[in-house]
Amino acid sequence: MKIQTVENELEEIMNAEHVHHNLSVARLIESALERREGCLTSTGAFCATTGKYTGRSPKDRYIVDEPSVHDKIAWGSVNQPISPEAFQRIYDRMLSYLRGRELFVFDGFVGNDPAYRLPIRVINEYAWHNLFVHQLFVRPSEGELDNHKPAFTVIAAPGFHAIPEIDGTNSETCIIISFEKRVVLIGGTEYAGEMKKSIFSVMNLFLPEQNVLSMHCSANVGEEGDVALFFGLSGTGKTTLSADPNRRLIGDDEHGWSDKGVFNIEGGCYAKCIHLSEEKEPQIWNAIRFGTVLENVVVDPKTREADFDSNRFTENTRAAYPIEHISGAVIPGVAGHPRVILFLTADAYGVLPPIAKLTKEQAMYHFLSGYTSKLAGTERGVTEPEATFSTCFGAPFLPLSPSVYAEMLGKKIDEHDVRVYLVNTGWSGGPYGVGQRMKLSYTRAMVTAAITGDIEEANFSPDPIFGILVPDAIQGVPNTVLTPRNTWNDPAAYDKQARLLAEQFIHNFKKFKDVPQDIMNAGPRI
Repeated sequence: MKIQTVENELEEIMNAEHVHHNLSVARLIESALERREGCLTSTGAFCATTGKYTGRSPKDRYIVDEPSVHDKIAWGSVNQPISPEAFQRIYDRMLSYLRGRELFVFDGFVGNDPAYRLPIRVINEYAWHNLFVHQLFVRPSEGELDNHKPAFTVIAAPGFHAIPEIDGTNSETCIIISFEKRVVLIGGTEYAGEMKKSIFSVMNLFLPEQNVLSMHCSANVGEEGDVALFFGLSGTGKTTLSADPNRRLIGDDEHGWSDKGVFNIEGGCYAKCIHLSEEKEPQIWNAIRFGTVLENVVVDPKTREADFDSNRFTENTRAAYPIEHISGAVIPGVAGHPRVILFLTADAYGVLPPIAKLTKEQAMYHFLSGYTSKLAGTERGVTEPEATFSTCFGAPFLPLSPSVYAEMLGKKIDEHDVRVYLVNTGWSGGPYGVGQRMKLSYTRAMVTAAITGDIEEANFSPDPIFGILVPDAIQGVPNTVLTPRNTWNDPAAYDKQARLLAEQFIHNFKKFKDVPQDIMNAGPRI
């Protein structure tokens, strides 16, 4: 691939007196407070709001259609192309916008395994955004900083706006990745998660080219070195379930799986914190202290106490903190090969069992399907859960064809004899609006049983429509909960809803033309 970084073009801007390089956490917080970008909470966390955009803007994300990547990218509604000429116009205007402004620069890495890590630079218009990336990405040592040369640069300028009638964008917001220029441009949005996910998209192209499976998953490890992976879209429970007091956290959202094992791509966590409580999620609760960034959390103006139950700004309230804030976390985030994989879904229909064992073929089917419900606030315009199929449980961030990631996962499941389970963290007793969200204590008990292997002592029966293997008993979980049909007041209504969901699965899977027949046959049957 042709490499043409922006280092030289940015030299004039980067060397200005009002550009701050690699400030400490304390100095970034001081700057953010001086600039009135937010406030401190009673626990010492910094809290900011992000205006009208409180989630990602997938319709405003583009990849530059450049010769070196034209035949690699899976172009479509997720990976929207933008011409090099349009990109250059936006890039030039953004540089003009940045000249003379106070800026904050972070130099660090993504990828905890030195063999696969990528040196990055992030240039921010806001001090709190720079604090965010300092905590979320891999922080360099002093020696590493002395020799740091960025291979990819992120420029985040919320005050800069695209001009749709000139630039061909869908709105004034733009998130643009140029793989040849090695730069990400982010304009028109204050939502900090765009920086994190843009770099994840970059790694989702670079890592598979090095025979490393990049994964939208969290990971933890037990005392005996037994690694578990938790796949799932935002809001399905990756961060919550992987933050287990009895296991060590490797990472909460993004990982690579190489021939040596798994490694965390990031250096921090980005946890949803709506309805956060010390009782249910003590590790995350205790992580919210000085150095943590809270996003769109309501704070009492007098006491400065955070109200985690309030959704005044959004359901998608967030806490960003370095992984060191989690007691016992694996640092650096590198571990062995997984023994167990859990696919997390938040089923808004209330149809899927809370846990089921998958055959290898069923695992491939459900990985390619990536069924869940988009939860309120994770994307613009999503105000209540809606059913969606997100290939590989991470379609918004995958530049390559889904088959690339699926084939790599299938090989690794075979090579390492990995057990795979589907876990529904969504609704029970009825669909969204009728049933209730699955109790976290039940889900934890089921996940623990899957990881320890205790679940294998149960008797399994295939679901009559979905074919997945449902256990008849798990310690700490009422038996009736394990079979969804038994939790509904009207079994006939359940049957109707189950058929509707099965039809959606079948319809969605028709887009996969070259999938082996045994995987095609692993889906639901009506």
